Amino acid sequence: MGVTILPDLGAEIFIPVCAIVGILFSLVQWYYVSQVKLSPARDSANNNSAAAKNGYSDYLIEEEEGVNDHNVVVKCAEIQSAISEGATSFLFTEYYYVGIFMVLFAVLIFVFLGSVEGFSTKPQVCSYDKTKTCKPALATAIFSTVSFILGAITSVVSGFLGMKIATYANARTTLEARKGVGKAFITAFRSGAVMGFLLAANGLLVLFIAINLFKLYYGDDWGGLFESITGYGLGGSSMALFGRVGGGIYTKAADVGADLVGKVERNIPEDDPRNPAVIADNVGDNVGDIAGMGSDLFGSYAESSCAALVVASISSFGNNHEFTPMLYPLIVSSMGILVCLITTLFATDFFEIKAVKEIEPALKKQLIISTVLMTFGIAIVTWLAVPSKFTIFNFGTQKVVQNWELFLCVAVGLWAGLIIGFVTEYYTSNAYSPVQDVADSCRTGAATNVIFGLALGYKSVIIPIFAIAVSIFVSFSFAAMYGIAVAALGMLSTIATGLAIDAYGPISDNAGGIAEMAGMSHRIRERTDALDAAGNTTAAIGKGFAIGSAALVSLALFGAFVSRAGVHVVDVLTPKVFIGLIVGAMLPYWFSAMTMKSVGSAALKMVEEVRRQFNTIPGLMEGTAKPDYATCVKISTDASIKEMIPPGALVMLTPLIVGILFGVETLSGVLAGSLVSGVQIAISASNTGGAWDNAKKYIEAGTSEHARTLGPKGSDPHKAAVIGDTIGDPLKDTSGPSLNILIKLMAVESLVFAPFFASHGGILFKFF
Repeated sequence: MGVTILPDLGAEIFIPVCAIVGILFSLVQWYYVSQVKLSPARDSANNNSAAAKNGYSDYLIEEEEGVNDHNVVVKCAEIQSAISEGATSFLFTEYYYVGIFMVLFAVLIFVFLGSVEGFSTKPQVCSYDKTKTCKPALATAIFSTVSFILGAITSVVSGFLGMKIATYANARTTLEARKGVGKAFITAFRSGAVMGFLLAANGLLVLFIAINLFKLYYGDDWGGLFESITGYGLGGSSMALFGRVGGGIYTKAADVGADLVGKVERNIPEDDPRNPAVIADNVGDNVGDIAGMGSDLFGSYAESSCAALVVASISSFGNNHEFTPMLYPLIVSSMGILVCLITTLFATDFFEIKAVKEIEPALKKQLIISTVLMTFGIAIVTWLAVPSKFTIFNFGTQKVVQNWELFLCVAVGLWAGLIIGFVTEYYTSNAYSPVQDVADSCRTGAATNVIFGLALGYKSVIIPIFAIAVSIFVSFSFAAMYGIAVAALGMLSTIATGLAIDAYGPISDNAGGIAEMAGMSHRIRERTDALDAAGNTTAAIGKGFAIGSAALVSLALFGAFVSRAGVHVVDVLTPKVFIGLIVGAMLPYWFSAMTMKSVGSAALKMVEEVRRQFNTIPGLMEGTAKPDYATCVKISTDASIKEMIPPGALVMLTPLIVGILFGVETLSGVLAGSLVSGVQIAISASNTGGAWDNAKKYIEAGTSEHARTLGPKGSDPHKAAVIGDTIGDPLKDTSGPSLNILIKLMAVESLVFAPFFASHGGILFKFF
């Protein structure tokens, strides 16, 4: 219906070049971080003007107080090494079990999809065009299995690299805090940027290479090609589920155990080296908030790309074999890498943080700058890569769409993400009244704190849901299900910046813990606490983005599933659909119950162990004896590996059981029900937990007159705030973030198995 300005060769060059630029930029950021030396020696090689700009030429041992203590650096290096070893050991154990699952599930994909046509190698009639023949179902089975393994490996690598970078940077951030909050901020932010750009670029590059390799076999059968590519999203999200749940259980078991015994019972500071759970707590920040979160956002990116590609392959792009517009989702992501690169320079090079109060605004500016620049970027790539008029598959018909309408679909998703981010910040930052009200409620004890926190979480759902609803209505009106898929992609187009901001939080948290354990001055701890408080808010913003994008991704995948399964209308008045709807709405509650109880059980063991050590190790409270950190690390590791299996099985088996026994109509009801209830619970859980955490930090910091009336640490209001924070831990770091994986993983799994469910599903209803 039209031609594109950008030729196919241009798209083939632009996408991998942007991905490589992203990888190179992340390596440059890593190089800058590596210039902060974890040794007491002066590094004369750093004395050049470029390094001096960001403070790396300063002699690290020169404390602002005039102390010249080599032991501090040695201690920091030892603590960092212990945290890194603990995190690496846990992830290898987790990946061993997840690897076994990956192999078994890959076999399942091959068997189920291969059996659709009885493992026939003969060409089959195309699903969407009965006049044409397509590649055999066996090919779809083989290539879906390969793309599943590719997605799983990329997800695992993304999470693991993120963890290694975070554990590499935490002590360096601590050391830089001695020279000023600005230096520490830049180190933590650069480290987050390494993870953000590596993940975004790797995900894009692997998907691009897979498409081109699969194309060698599929040729003109683009429907089959992009149907098999959906396995990439399934692999990514499957690993993310176990990473988020396993990592979340690990980190919160340690955190709850450390807080309840250390801060409430023994009245010692957070991250005190006398606390036996302190190393496990800091390891948990990396395996849950870094590795789990990295895999999660990679899964969202992969699934939104796959959903858009599947719908486009049966629209005019696929029917007319227009390769450049077909790759539009990847081109948007490529532009996102360039935009995020420029945005990152605003935080690291163009402006310098000089005071604590500038930290949070600097992180907010990252969101605003990336969104504004990306709006122009989307306009440019839409104009270059999409014909002026084209058609999109819309449940059996072809809808005519213009390129400016497609631009609005992506832009509405992008700006909805920013709105969700800012609303999340308002409800979770202690700079605003909602969190301050929660802190104030601690005057009358933990019960009122819990009541206020829950109310805040429920209220924080309202505006994000309206933002998601508006973006769904606008994008569907313009470009049907393809519009919703690219709206999700728009929300995730600035994923590199989003991840940099998100990863910055746990790195700063670890930096504060290392400062406390190394016995550094209270002024250093104040700086790292300021970085950490901003990081808590940005982590909540990151979760808001992940949940919002998951809602759009899930809906786009749902649309692709019903199209592929041949369901023309999902009628909620039909008993088959309604029973699915009500059961689907229950699943997020079942899943949350499992994950919350898992954290509670693991935390119980941790509390008992920490109490035992305090009671039986002579001199532990006095600081003359060392605690047994290794036992606490083992408790968290064993508990998380054991406890992540039931919730994972619930999510992975539900679509298979429902699809096989009840058929595609009931499954479509389950997907719709889980999406609608899952989004609400996820947002409220994440924001409630984030608000409780920052209410506690508000009291501890004592930066305002109001906060000082509630403190200091150890006061009754502070103890009430610690209890609220402890309750919120599994909500914001285990159940809440894992729910967004539940809603999108069930949808992408249903899409991958749709051919099998359509031909062999609904066994029970065949007898009635």
